[in-house]
Amino acid sequence: MKALRVLQAADVVVYDKLVADAILALIPTGATRIFAGKVARNHHMPQPEINALLISLARSGRRVVRLKGGDPFLFGRGGEEAEALARHGLPFVVVPGVTSASGCSAYAGIPLTHRGLAHGVRFVTGHTQDEDGSLDLNWASLADPDTTLIVYMGRTNAEQIAEQLIAHGLPADTPAAAIVNGTRPEQQTLLSTLAGLPERVATAWTGRDAAGDRKGGGVGGCSGLAGAARSPAGWDGLSGRAGRPAR
Repeated sequence: MKALRVLQAADVVVYDKLVADAILALIPTGATRIFAGKVARNHHMPQPEINALLISLARSGRRVVRLKGGDPFLFGRGGEEAEALARHGLPFVVVPGVTSASGCSAYAGIPLTHRGLAHGVRFVTGHTQDEDGSLDLNWASLADPDTTLIVYMGRTNAEQIAEQLIAHGLPADTPAAAIVNGTRPEQQTLLSTLAGLPERVATAWTGRDAAGDRKGGGVGGCSGLAGAARSPAGWDGLSGRAGRPAR
């Protein structure tokens, strides 16, 4: 409950697009709210400006909360922001969150590790800033049939990701899942094979539901594409307790 105590004591809250409305409702009425959200290819406030804003607010003597969805240090640029504050001698405290990989998969009923099926987990980003749109990842290393691969923000590049993994040796029929609106009541989970998942994602999630590879609220976010997520044999990987499966 430390996060709640810190939030309710804030003078200023700088928050992301990925924070659920129910969490924003916990911000004190008199606190200043500053939106610093991002979606794919559309940054309301570039990262250098966010860093400068946090430094300026901290120097003003107010209690500042940087509110993010999931774990701020896992593809959340929390490290960059902490580094900027540290360079200027500004003290801060990090309150850890639950990363979307854990939140989404748990709500979907998909274990990230399972004895005899997956002995490890890899986390990578499926979003790139390269002009040509290519993902500079070690595909040969990622195409490991004994490891669950979690791809954050992977919807836009789902086809490229699947093609590269298959080209580097991962079987085309590897079980795969994609999740949107993770940990929210409207969470949706798509189950497919690695080869079939990109088409299913493109068909099932268009427009607003899939815009920007939305992460969820609550305690975690969403793995835009959970390639090679494995479940025990004979089990469909759905707990039925959260969201609607898109089959």
